[in-house]
Amino acid sequence: MFEKLREKAFENNRNYWLFFIGQTILYAIIFIVLIYLYKYLQVSGGDFIYNEF
Repeated sequence: MFEKLREKAFENNRNYWLFFIGQTILYAIIFIVLIYLYKYLQVSGGDFIYNEF
């Protein structure tokens, strides 16, 4: 009886950590893509105002 409960608890804990790691990787990929768009696709805007002087 206790073996089934322990196995179920272990499975739930493992599923939680797999979900957490997957979500972390997803957010890291989104963050890296946003940095790429900002830096390399010139989304940052115009020149700095004092470069004209």
